[in-house]
Amino acid sequence: MQNNTITHKIATILPTSKGLRIHPRIGRRAPGTRSKRIQESPNYQDGKFVNSIPTDVCQDGYALHFIKNRLFGNYTASPPSKIPLKPLHPESFKTMPLQGSRAFWLGHSCALIEIDGIRLLVDPVFSRVISAVCFIGLKRFHPKPIAMTDLPKIDVVMISHDHIDHLDKSTTQYLAAKGTFFLVPLGIGALLKKWKIRESQFKELDWWESYTVGKVRLICTPARHFSGRSLFDKNRTLWSSWAIIGTKYRIFYSGDTGYSNHFQEIGHRFGPFDLTLMEVGGYDPYWPDIHLNPEQAIDAHLDVKGRHLLPVHWSAYDLSLHDWDEPIKRTVKAAKQKNVDLVTLHIGDNIEFGQQFSSSRWWEKIK
Repeated sequence: MQNNTITHKIATILPTSKGLRIHPRIGRRAPGTRSKRIQESPNYQDGKFVNSIPTDVCQDGYALHFIKNRLFGNYTASPPSKIPLKPLHPESFKTMPLQGSRAFWLGHSCALIEIDGIRLLVDPVFSRVISAVCFIGLKRFHPKPIAMTDLPKIDVVMISHDHIDHLDKSTTQYLAAKGTFFLVPLGIGALLKKWKIRESQFKELDWWESYTVGKVRLICTPARHFSGRSLFDKNRTLWSSWAIIGTKYRIFYSGDTGYSNHFQEIGHRFGPFDLTLMEVGGYDPYWPDIHLNPEQAIDAHLDVKGRHLLPVHWSAYDLSLHDWDEPIKRTVKAAKQKNVDLVTLHIGDNIEFGQQFSSSRWWEKIK
């Protein structure tokens, strides 16, 4: 999620009974041991987290580019009719997958993954409107395929970074109240503490650090992005991708990221992956370093030695200046050119490893 949108430009101003005030700094330094870990991280320099290679969050001239295209651009920012969903019910999770693993796409970057008897939830956002402030935000194009209250017991939530379309306060607090455990990149623990989540319910990881639950190893892997939920907390927390290593199957989630050689290193260390969840939307020529475009997503999938590719980070929010369905159209074309096995699911559908599945081009029916 880019913090150069209108939402982020005013995200630090909140209404009060006396008018307007600036939102208090969100990215406070973590106390004690957590602060020591942050300062000792090789990814932390001069009071903030950094990428492993030089990275521009946004190039000069973006403001004019944004205003011009918002006012006069000829693109379709949102679907002209309803997005078809595959509704999920609690009965869908009464039994675990026959071959040990499956992945449900819940829209945008959110996925529910079952592997070796463990249920994982990746970047869950169930709020219909996401916002850093109470009076303005981004509305999702479609409801979730399952109500948050109907979710099965989640063993671990994995967060890639602190942007509002990946880390949602109300969703996080609801899941925490159910006893869910959270894995987050370094620095996000301070925000969880601010949200009244107990330290025993989360663990912060640096790149290449891992956490094991049951027989599943969860590895915080690098990404090329940035963080911040206001104008005053840029890069106070780390961003990441995630590798999920089961006894038989391996899954990789890119998180929000630009292209770099970190994909090859992840593939070398932990590949091949049976499934990759690669972001394909939200790109813009003015921020080429921090988001993959569809063609780069295909290359990244090949770099990590992926088998099936499930495109994510599209069809939910108006985050950039491209048509709402341009990411998937370009992804389909690029995958065909490089002979990549693409999985295009209805929101709410799943891929079960070891079983036949059928992709759908549902977006072509939206006119």
